[in-house]
Amino acid sequence: MTGGRSLKGLVRQLGPGLLTGAADDDPSGIATYSQSGAQFGYALCWTMFLTTPFMVAVQIVSARIGSVTGRGLAANLGEVLPPVLLYGIVALTAAANTVNIAADIAAMGEAVRLLVGGPAVVYALTLGGICAAAQIVIPYRPYARYMKVLTLVLFAYVAAAFSLRLPWGEVLASTFIPRLSWQRDFVVMVVAVLGTTISPYLFFWQASLEVEERRVMERKKEAPLQNGNAAARRRFEPIVIDTWAGMALSNIVGFFIIVTTAATLHAHGVDKIGTAADAAEALRPFAGRAAFLLFSLGIVGTGLLAIPALAGSGAYAIAETFGWKGSLGLRPQRAPAFYLIIGGATLVGSLGAMTPINPITMLVWSAVFNGIVAAPLMVGMMLVVTNRKIMGKFAASRRFGDFRLAGDAAHGRRRRCSPGDDPDRLNAPQVSTMPA
Repeated sequence: MTGGRSLKGLVRQLGPGLLTGAADDDPSGIATYSQSGAQFGYALCWTMFLTTPFMVAVQIVSARIGSVTGRGLAANLGEVLPPVLLYGIVALTAAANTVNIAADIAAMGEAVRLLVGGPAVVYALTLGGICAAAQIVIPYRPYARYMKVLTLVLFAYVAAAFSLRLPWGEVLASTFIPRLSWQRDFVVMVVAVLGTTISPYLFFWQASLEVEERRVMERKKEAPLQNGNAAARRRFEPIVIDTWAGMALSNIVGFFIIVTTAATLHAHGVDKIGTAADAAEALRPFAGRAAFLLFSLGIVGTGLLAIPALAGSGAYAIAETFGWKGSLGLRPQRAPAFYLIIGGATLVGSLGAMTPINPITMLVWSAVFNGIVAAPLMVGMMLVVTNRKIMGKFAASRRFGDFRLAGDAAHGRRRRCSPGDDPDRLNAPQVSTMPA
């Protein structure tokens, strides 16, 4: 009974971090991992574990900002960045998200066509409509539970790998003894994998989901962190567990996608993959129907997880930047601009999936936008998390903030009161300005 209660309690702690990590394994990411396995075999398996601590550290910063301040990332960035820079970051993030939505929806449509036949365009439009309608119609709490259950689809890729006979000695050697090369294609693929695992939209998404969770827990529309060390510990420890679980799941799934395609496509001389659907189709003659079905169903399921994150993160960022009401916990009538952005981004993405533009071209442009945004965005996040006016006593050290947060993430460190601290005045964070 105790073990059952402990497991149930652990599952309850999973939320924004898990959903953010799951959204990272979108059809576009699957295509990147598949190309890695097809082109270089097991040689890049090590990248999945190397990136995990960095992913956790960055996402912990996002989560911490949202949880402490009760406001999303863009609202806080507005406190430390010039307006022009903030507008540029938000505009490029929204553009990259929309292009990514188009590529993901196209891949989902193709995956359904492979499974049941028929027109991929119709499937793409239908799935895009389902994603938009779910975010607009379903209230946040049941929607979050639905998304949490949907993360189980990621295990399809683990199952696909274990349906094969794998050379585990070679897999483990490549994972724990990295083989490096300065060959151009190898370096480009390493950069592509790193860019896939660390994406700007994930920063906005997790910060906003943490705010939503706070509002649900405290039954308020505005929910800055309650003052006091005990309250901070109760809130931060689940964030650490949740974020580690989500990022670990994301990279474990990426690892098994690389392994599956390496053991099948690379082993049979197939070294070029255009989309995730291409990878599923190429698997069929080498891995059998079971692996093909699991891979194809995984594309659809991961798309249903990722598209809401792509559209939702852009909507949160834009709404916060311009001071509009924006929350999945509000009805559409109370936040019309926010939901219009979600619907518009998904619609534009769906229409983009119908164009003759190659999905790979879309992903290249999305990667370019994300690459431009990533560095200034992470600098802005560090300016926020080290700003005592915004974060209060929960601000990180300016000199060591990034390392301290990474350590907190790794060890679940508890911050203790100093002898002179008043537990009821440990923090005075900014309060959300969103009208109730």
